[in-house]
Amino acid sequence: MVKDIFSTVTGRYDFLTHLLSLYQDVFWRRFAAGKIQRGKTCRLLDVATGTADLAVEEALRHAGCYVVAMDLMAEMIALGAEKLKKRNLSAGVCLVRADALNIPFPSGTFDAASIAFGIRNVPDKVAALKEMGRVVVPGGQVLVLEMTRPGTRLFLRPYVFYLRTVMPLAARIFSPNPAAYRYLADSILHFPSASDFSDMMRKAGLSPVESYSLTFGITHLFVGRKPVQGARSTAHASKT
Repeated sequence: MVKDIFSTVTGRYDFLTHLLSLYQDVFWRRFAAGKIQRGKTCRLLDVATGTADLAVEEALRHAGCYVVAMDLMAEMIALGAEKLKKRNLSAGVCLVRADALNIPFPSGTFDAASIAFGIRNVPDKVAALKEMGRVVVPGGQVLVLEMTRPGTRLFLRPYVFYLRTVMPLAARIFSPNPAAYRYLADSILHFPSASDFSDMMRKAGLSPVESYSLTFGITHLFVGRKPVQGARSTAHASKT
């Protein structure tokens, strides 16, 4: 279902993403890229990269590191390749077609693995988090950037109205498949709370886990660590 939805919106995907987030998605990705800590491998992985926006930010922020950007959709990868070529980043970013549940790299290949606005489309989120943890080095990071429900009632009602009414209306005007954006609204509203998702990351073996609330809580960045063998840590932090 997800394949069918996203294969029909690629032509307007970037435009609608920026429009419907009021360009906040640019800030969110830059924030996420800034939280990545490069290590000895100087290799980064971006899962469900879409049109490679986060991979671009990572390549710009961490010059000299090699970024692998993977996505299940060939249509998205093609758009990402065009974007990398225009930004003269093709040499430092490799695009790969692959599934988040079966990452085709050996364990401990990367310093960090990230996923932006893609984990909600994965049927087994814990399994995907485990795979991302597997391919990073001990002490490496797993970063998840995802849209969430605001924690305050004051902002929740207008946000739900926006998702249920304004976003589908804009999608009908600009998108060949407005159903894709109805699915987007539903997937956001049914995404686990920030605390529940942090628990999922710990269940996947990542600890400690930090969560950063962005733009009144409509988006969170979750940063988990792959434990170093023999280390014991169950700390959890939440930041705004």
